Amino acid sequence: MNIKRAKQEIKDTIEAYLMKDEFGEYVIPSVRQRPVLLIGPPGVGKTQIMEQIARECGIGLVAYTITHHTRQSAIGLPFIEKKEFGGREYTVTEYTMSEIVASIYNKMEETGLQEGILFLDEINCVSETLAPAMLQLLQCKSFGSHKLPRGWIIAAAGNPPEFNKSVRDFDVVTLDRIKKIYVEPDYGVWKEYAEAEGIYPAVQSYLSIKPQNLCTIETTVDGKQFATPRGWDDLSGLLWVYEKLGKTADRDVVYQYIQHPRIAKDFANYLELYRRYQSEYRVEEILAGTIRENVCDQAAKAPFDEKLSLVGLLLSKLSGYFAGCLEKAGDLELLMKKLRVLQDPEKVLEELSAEYEEKKREELLSVRGERRYRRIIKAMEECRRSLREENCTDPGAVWEWMRQWFGCQSDQYEEMKETGGQMLEHAFDFMEAAFGTGQEMVLFVTELNSNFYCVEFLQEYECARYYEYNKNLLFDDRESDLLRKIEKR
Repeated sequence: MNIKRAKQEIKDTIEAYLMKDEFGEYVIPSVRQRPVLLIGPPGVGKTQIMEQIARECGIGLVAYTITHHTRQSAIGLPFIEKKEFGGREYTVTEYTMSEIVASIYNKMEETGLQEGILFLDEINCVSETLAPAMLQLLQCKSFGSHKLPRGWIIAAAGNPPEFNKSVRDFDVVTLDRIKKIYVEPDYGVWKEYAEAEGIYPAVQSYLSIKPQNLCTIETTVDGKQFATPRGWDDLSGLLWVYEKLGKTADRDVVYQYIQHPRIAKDFANYLELYRRYQSEYRVEEILAGTIRENVCDQAAKAPFDEKLSLVGLLLSKLSGYFAGCLEKAGDLELLMKKLRVLQDPEKVLEELSAEYEEKKREELLSVRGERRYRRIIKAMEECRRSLREENCTDPGAVWEWMRQWFGCQSDQYEEMKETGGQMLEHAFDFMEAAFGTGQEMVLFVTELNSNFYCVEFLQEYECARYYEYNKNLLFDDRESDLLRKIEKR
């Protein structure tokens, strides 16, 4: 199954395992809670989804790469203890607490979360001395004599043997005690992720043309050659920073992330073309309403791959702007809820700060969620500073000042939404002028339908042409033909 389906399967499993009866006992007892084992190629997101699952389920997460551990760190160090049996004293061997189990208790103390996931990566690459301890953990939920705390679920991940020479096959006894999920790369799922996370546009555009290069692992006489979703994700982050720094990523830089010579060379060449398209077509001018006849003619006569890249450039700029609009709307929605209840900027700031610190301590904030809190807290601090400078202390006057301030923020959002709507209209103007109702328009509208930020924005902004094209164009047949044409390239 793909990583999106796997994530939902694990969330459903956790919900089932943590369900309690009327006596406060888990409906599925710990001994019957099969550990979840994710098996799949490297870089498809197995580790990443565990972080998302813990955050979305509101539970703790302790993660270990088990190949970094020895038998001693897993089950503890031995020490001699004296005990009495049958009236006689004996010396016996005891063990200090397992480092892994101790880290779970530390996490519970730090976050206050009493339930969670123990995630063990590369579990099928454990050393020979540690293998029995892993079997005991999967079967009995304990390391040596140290049991996992109540409410903690085991999840693990590993790579198939064709990707890792160190892999050890699990026997039937072990496999019969786990819930095995095999994960395969899926371009459609990755595309959703890429759009939501803002993967560098050239990466998105290139992989839309050559989706087979998203995850490729080959064994050659020169060793392993590979491109993985993780590699593309990390390369995207570098490209964004390089763009801000005015630096250029060449083939050698690309190969540091995409360690497949043919694909690295192909993408590096595409990246050069992509930069050229950015310069030649001036997408910012198009979206601002400046549509030049010579640019339209150039686009109409361009090769198909170039047209796809141009459509990708337009969609990337639109999606990025729409994402900013949605962030602003989310900020205002959270702030409005607080102001309605508390009606005092000082109390709002205090409660938001406390919420932020608590969620951060519990590790339940995504990067986007953390930035939202920081933006709103900063805005409220500026409000407090302005109120103090104006010596505004009367509660009625403070509320009126805040009401006007919030009104200005709402007006800014409406202006942003109007600007976004105009950008979309200008994009349609250009698409009609350059391509009419051809396959390029089909691709453009289809991508609008699938892009998360575009779909959310179009729920707020009425675009007549968008609905007209959705109604009139035969998307099912024409999109299928278009996708077949892309796959042949």
